[in-house]
Amino acid sequence: MAAVDDAQVPAAEATLRILTFLAGQRGPVAAATIAAAIGAPRSTTYHLLAALDRHGFVLHLRESRRYGLGIAAFELSSGYSRQEPLTRLGVPVIAALADRLGESAHLAVLHGRDVVYLVEERARHRRVLVTDVGVRLPAHLTASGRAMLAALPAAQLRALYPDAAAFVTRNAAGPAGPADLRRLLATAAQDGFATEEGSVTAGLTSIAAVVLGPNDWPVASVAVTFETQGTADRARILQQVRRAAATLSRRVGGSIGDPPNRPAPTQKRATQ
Repeated sequence: MAAVDDAQVPAAEATLRILTFLAGQRGPVAAATIAAAIGAPRSTTYHLLAALDRHGFVLHLRESRRYGLGIAAFELSSGYSRQEPLTRLGVPVIAALADRLGESAHLAVLHGRDVVYLVEERARHRRVLVTDVGVRLPAHLTASGRAMLAALPAAQLRALYPDAAAFVTRNAAGPAGPADLRRLLATAAQDGFATEEGSVTAGLTSIAAVVLGPNDWPVASVAVTFETQGTADRARILQQVRRAAATLSRRVGGSIGDPPNRPAPTQKRATQ
């Protein structure tokens, strides 16, 4: 293997820091903000951003003088999603789950305070959902996110949600602060599943179960979404969601077995 030119390493590291920083933002940011975040001179940052812009990894919004991730970065993430083992293992499980229930099913992972959807299987003749592969949503608003958050250590949860400023709402629903979230997650941990009703899309309910990896760490979650006022069999959905999550847990090295029979979430419980 050829020797690495040490003079090139700082530039490579700074470039990776730029992409990592931009990936964690909710929108485009100014070059000065990027320079401060990565600890590089502004002149160096501008040169690196220009190179990334030329290759499509960064998009320069000249009117607002801000930078965001470009299409080439998205293509890299899409390639990762295609190759990532959890996605490969999840595709047949989620497809089979949607086929059995006739409802839309999803596989998501936790990324900071967001969930990112890796697998999305849409059921026929069902409403269009906001979720899709690569879409990010606030974890505390989704059943998928709540299922994973409920399995996190308390210290990790406090670091993610230290105060009310960490919370956003959608459709005027969802927990408004750490105490509200802890109550929701305590119920999810006790029941072995999480729900949300109308927090993401009015009129739709989701049920989710966590996928546990080695050391019982929450690596993903399986969820099904259905019409709140429809004729969906919640007991059957819960059973199938938990079995799918248990199957994936075993395949990724977790120790979870087949889930016990638990009561289905009632209309009242789903709104908590």
